[in-house]
Amino acid sequence: MAEKSFKYVIVGGGVAAGYAAREFAKQGLEPGELAIISKEAVAPYERPALSKAYLFPEGFARLPGFHCCVGSGGERLLPEWYEEKGIELILSTEIVQADLAAKTLLSAAGEIFNYDILIIATGSTVIKLTDFGVQGADAKNIFYLRDIDDADQLIEAIKAKKNGKCVIVGGGYIGLELGAVMKMNNMDVVMVYPEPWCMPRLFTAGIASFYEAYYANKGINIIKGTVAVGFTSDANGEVTEVKLKDGRVLEADIVVVGVGGRPLTKLFKGQVEEEKGGIKTDGFFKTSVSDVYAVGDVVTFPMKLYGEMRRVEHVDHARKSAEQAVKAIKASEEGKPIDEYDYLPYFYSRSFDLSWQFYGDNVGDTVLFGDNNPTSPKPKFGSYWIKDDKIVGAFLEGGNPEENKAIAKIARLQPPVESLEQLKEEGLTFACKI
Repeated sequence: MAEKSFKYVIVGGGVAAGYAAREFAKQGLEPGELAIISKEAVAPYERPALSKAYLFPEGFARLPGFHCCVGSGGERLLPEWYEEKGIELILSTEIVQADLAAKTLLSAAGEIFNYDILIIATGSTVIKLTDFGVQGADAKNIFYLRDIDDADQLIEAIKAKKNGKCVIVGGGYIGLELGAVMKMNNMDVVMVYPEPWCMPRLFTAGIASFYEAYYANKGINIIKGTVAVGFTSDANGEVTEVKLKDGRVLEADIVVVGVGGRPLTKLFKGQVEEEKGGIKTDGFFKTSVSDVYAVGDVVTFPMKLYGEMRRVEHVDHARKSAEQAVKAIKASEEGKPIDEYDYLPYFYSRSFDLSWQFYGDNVGDTVLFGDNNPTSPKPKFGSYWIKDDKIVGAFLEGGNPEENKAIAKIARLQPPVESLEQLKEEGLTFACKI
């Protein structure tokens, strides 16, 4: 069996791996010290592009255009960059066993990788309807979107089923972004989700009503309060119908499912401490096992701003946690102190001509402000979340860069609020004057 040894190994080849590699190069790295082991066949790339520009009918994005770290305005790290830096990219390689005590990883092909320091960056996997035994959920043309192979298969189906019928199962991030992009591809789109409104983990009913009306105006049919309980397929095994719990049956040429993800922690079960569904770390992304760090979706970490342990599934945290872990590794080697991770939660999305950003915590009372008329030529509206008479979260649709910076600033500063009525009246001005 082939055996290789490295000082540093990153297991997982997603966004976090790309940003960690850049930070290692910045901090100083000897050729041959670092390896990235990835199940995917390509160098780390900015995953958010897959549900947006990658699927556009025109002006679409393709690799190498969105390799890390262009998503945050940084340098594009092509495979040659890794080669120049002496970083070994071990692609199309699945790790099937991790022995943290022995500091070894075993691949599906039987290769053994030894490390001194490990960074777990395995990310999430999608939740599939087959996991729940949904009847007919293994039919062809039922898609999930997690990696570039998934996106390529979906593109082929869009071409094969030109101007056909698409059912989107789920009303979260993927559901909303895919609903928009499938409509842009001239598909007849129906969205189905069980909740009373879209993006319920973040949106209030007031925010959601704008997006639902905007989508309806684009010709997207939204069915709420029910779920897909079965699928019918034709003689070729291709999906033809979606059966809903309320008895309705929808025609479908393509189904896209976005019902959430789960962190990929299975390899490390019983070897590291876990909390709230993730691998528990400190503010430097050190796990309970010495020389093992974890970053991104898999991590439950101390959210300093709110004084509690949280897990965050978002690209912004994947990037920043990866950089923090590498800084912590290097600082530890050099005997230097660094600051603990102090993360401000940040989420964003773009669909059609819309673009929103959210910062902070969505708890407490809410104040909706601005123009949230879905027929406005350029709607601009937002919401504040107020807890213990302080602003703790802020959302803005249609903001310019300065306005988005302003809502980020108040979410971190948490200024006091005397009157909700006055706050509603001032709206965005309140954030911009602080």
